[in-house]
Amino acid sequence: MSGGVALVTGAGSGIGRAVARGLSEAGWRLVLAGRRRDALEAVASALPGEALCVPTDVADPHAVEALFAGMAKKFGRLDLLFNNAGIFTPAATVDEIAVEDWMRSVNVNLTGAFLCSRAAFAMMRAQEPRGGRIVNNGSISATVPRPMSAPYAATKHALTGLTRATALDGRAFDIACGQIDIGNAETEMTQGFGKGARQADGTIKAEPFMDARHVAEAVVYMAGLPLSANVLFMTVMATGMPYVGRG
Repeated sequence: MSGGVALVTGAGSGIGRAVARGLSEAGWRLVLAGRRRDALEAVASALPGEALCVPTDVADPHAVEALFAGMAKKFGRLDLLFNNAGIFTPAATVDEIAVEDWMRSVNVNLTGAFLCSRAAFAMMRAQEPRGGRIVNNGSISATVPRPMSAPYAATKHALTGLTRATALDGRAFDIACGQIDIGNAETEMTQGFGKGARQADGTIKAEPFMDARHVAEAVVYMAGLPLSANVLFMTVMATGMPYVGRG
């Protein structure tokens, strides 16, 4: 699929930025979506290949429609969607979570992924040659939550259902869908974990990181498969994380 067109959401920083660079180095043409134009343009300026920057709030259906219209006008097709945009909300027990924080998490982490998947599916289904691939950023919170993180964990668990349903619906149209679950890639969002992260037993302990480029390498691998093959789920994590141990 080298030379295809890839859309990366949340591309202005962190994992999105790393994956955009990895895909560009592998020969993909990029569409970069995120809230801030200046951040997107900074990422684009450092890429070796072509990139279109489209400031987008993925939680806004009209903004997503405009994103896909701009991409269609520029490139005429889409071969890969990396649903990466996501937010953390303040840590709190379920009873202390503000409704506004819950809705914000659902709107960005889940509805945003749905809106982009919906538009990508329609485009991939209709284009010629037909088909494409969707990769969702699930996080290891899609399997095991951190304490005091119900909005994030719930949206990431739901994203697993969206991945499975999209993969099933896509079979008839040569559309593959998979999910990458990431643990402690070093980004702006996760820097605090190196100082101390809340554990299941209530203690606060520093956790190890891995370089975000390893996530990029994994996504590039998933993206490079023929559409007759699919990585449905992949976990990429810092080796020393407490994730696989008992809480």
